[in-house]
Amino acid sequence: MNDPIIEVEDLVKVFKGEVHALDGLSLTVQPGGIYGLLGPNGAGKTTLIRVLAALLEPDAGSARVAGIDVRADPAGVRARIGLAGQSAAVDEVLTGRENVEVVGRLYGLPRREARRRAQEVLERIHLADAADRPVRTYSGGMRRRLDLAACLVGIPQVLFLDEPTAGLDPASRHDLWELIGDLVGTGTTVLLTTQYLEEADRLADRIAVVDHGRLVAEGTGEQLKDRVGGAVVELRVPASDHAPTLAALRDVGGKDPSYDEHTGRVVLGAPDGPRTLTEALRRLDAQGISPADATLRKPTLDEVFLALTGHRAAPSGNGPDVPAGGGHQRQARRAEATR
Repeated sequence: MNDPIIEVEDLVKVFKGEVHALDGLSLTVQPGGIYGLLGPNGAGKTTLIRVLAALLEPDAGSARVAGIDVRADPAGVRARIGLAGQSAAVDEVLTGRENVEVVGRLYGLPRREARRRAQEVLERIHLADAADRPVRTYSGGMRRRLDLAACLVGIPQVLFLDEPTAGLDPASRHDLWELIGDLVGTGTTVLLTTQYLEEADRLADRIAVVDHGRLVAEGTGEQLKDRVGGAVVELRVPASDHAPTLAALRDVGGKDPSYDEHTGRVVLGAPDGPRTLTEALRRLDAQGISPADATLRKPTLDEVFLALTGHRAAPSGNGPDVPAGGGHQRQARRAEATR
C-alpha cells in the first residue's frame, strides 16, 4: 500500500481559550480519490483545512501532507497543495487568464510556462472562451470555477476544497461536481469539506463525519449507512395520524420511530428488513391507519449523520471555524506589487 498522502494525529486547536475547534482529531487519507469531510457548521472542518494548508498552527498534535510536516516545513507543504475556500478568491479587476497566470507565477513557474498552464486549466474547466474578460463580468459559478483553475495551475498533489459549492445554484453545483470528479484521473488527491449530504454521498470515495472537533465515524457512504441498521421503513400518513402512528410503532424495529419534518414522513429502523415493514403495516391496520405509501430503503446520509451526532448537518454559515477563502486574492495583490 502507498504511504498516506495526509496523516493527522491527535490534532488540537483552541480559539479564545475555550472554543475547541479541533479536539484530538486523527485521520488518514490514502493518495488518489476524493475524501469527504462531513460535518455541521462549527464542527472543525475549515480549521482542519487551514492547519493542513500550513495557514494555521495547531496547539497540539501533528499533521503531515505529502510526507511533509506542516509545522517543520510549511513552505514545502504549500508548494504541493491547492486550496479553494468557501468563497471564490479572485481579483475582479484582472481577467480570468491573468488571475490564473499570477498564481502560476507565485508557484514559481516561468512566465511562459505559467501562460501555457493557465491556458490548459482554463480549457479544462470550460472557461477558455471567457478567459480574457474581466472577472467582474463573471457569474458566481464562473468565479468558483476560476478559483479552482488557480488551484490547479501549480499541479498540486493535494487539492483542498472547503465547501466549494456553497451558495451556488443547483446547475452550477452539478457542473462543479463533474469538474471535481475529473480531477481524480490526473492523480490529484482531493479533500472536500461539505455540509451537503448529497454532495458527500455522490463525490467522496470515503467520508469522515466530524462533530465538535472530533472524528465521529469514517468509511464509505455505504459502510456509514450500514452502521444505522442497514435499512429503514418510511411511511407517509395524513397529518392527523402522525401521533397515533408514532404510538403504534413505538417498539417496532427495536427503536422508537421518528417524524421527519423535512419530508413529512414517519421513519423507523428496519433491522429485519421486509419483516419489519410487514409488522409495521399490521400494527397500523389494527389502529385503522392507512399509509398513503410505505417504502423499505437504505438510510440516507442525512439519517446517518443524525444517528451519529444527534442533530442534522446545518445549513452553511460561519461558526468558530476560521474562513479559508481569500488566499489567491492576497497572492494576486502581492504579485502585482512586485511587477
